[in-house]
Amino acid sequence: MVRCSCSFLRKYGNFMDNLRLFTKGGAGGMGYPRLGGEGGKGGDVWIVAKKRVNLKQIKDKYPQKRFVAGDGANSRISALKGEKGLDCEISAPVGIIVTDERGQIIGELNKEDDKILIAQGGLGGNLLSNFLPSKGQKRIIHLDLKLIADIGLVGFPNAGKSSLLSKISHAKPDIADYAFTTIRPQLGKIMYNDLKQVSVADLPGLIEGAHLNKGMGHKFLKHIERTKQLLFVVDITGFQLSSKTKFRSAFETVILLTKELELYKEDLMMKPSLLAVNKMDLPDAKDKFSELVKQLQNPKDFSHLFGKDEIPGKNMEFQHIIPISAQTGEGIEELKNCLRISLDEQSNQEKEKFSEKQLLNLRNSNLLYSDLSSKYANVEITEFH
Repeated sequence: MVRCSCSFLRKYGNFMDNLRLFTKGGAGGMGYPRLGGEGGKGGDVWIVAKKRVNLKQIKDKYPQKRFVAGDGANSRISALKGEKGLDCEISAPVGIIVTDERGQIIGELNKEDDKILIAQGGLGGNLLSNFLPSKGQKRIIHLDLKLIADIGLVGFPNAGKSSLLSKISHAKPDIADYAFTTIRPQLGKIMYNDLKQVSVADLPGLIEGAHLNKGMGHKFLKHIERTKQLLFVVDITGFQLSSKTKFRSAFETVILLTKELELYKEDLMMKPSLLAVNKMDLPDAKDKFSELVKQLQNPKDFSHLFGKDEIPGKNMEFQHIIPISAQTGEGIEELKNCLRISLDEQSNQEKEKFSEKQLLNLRNSNLLYSDLSSKYANVEITEFH
């Protein structure tokens, strides 16, 4: 049975991944008609990516959630050109997608110091506007946090994702003997001997129906979108959320996780994926692992275990299947090596594709130049004296 205490609810309430803000650019300054003076432009509102910032800090520091830039200075005899109003900068965490009220994407903050112009200041009064200034732009925006990581851990509750993250990285996630240990995304880094770092995101456990937003499914599934690769983590003994839900074997767990990702966003099926089979230190684990591998090699032979709406249109093709024990450390080094190999292969493929694209663009530009040269080769040039 799943234990859900008051402390769980309080802790979950401290995690925020969406925030709605009101922003307004500053008004322009008045012009000076008698001397043709121009008022200063109003300040702009920007969002800037900063480390060690989270959305809850923004909400706590600015409870009104209003951000207004300074007005431009009026034109005057001592300064015919009015000064620009002060810009307003909102510090936000890396990994933010900024959208407007209609859901249209304004921009993304993918690395520290990335900036997005949110609301422009109004123009100062000048001759064209009869020396009257314009108001600043008003905009209601949403800051939507989607983690950026190399690897995203995917699994049902109690699969051992938190224990695994603590083994492969320096992260210290909460670990307990009940299902929903992870209630907010945790980030860790794997450090390799050559100083290469791989970031890993432990996402809260999915449940069946997550794509329908059951168990806050959308809140956590969206973080998977911003990871380069997926690492499925399953319990070799199977999984049962509570006495009221069906028991699922390790094989069923893999299929149902795949289906949840497919139903949420089919593009997720294109991500390179690996499978870590956890708790291999338990009795009969090796026999169960052999059975799981056979089932994954021929999944259609076991379709009778599922309802029609539970079978994914396409099964995940795992690049590596690694038996591990987060408890004893068995297979952890092999898993880290497989993750590194898989990421390096993906990086090399992306570089090759980029090089091919650049080469194709170069060839096309050369062909275009060649066509133009041949077209005008016989054109007579008349000289004027």
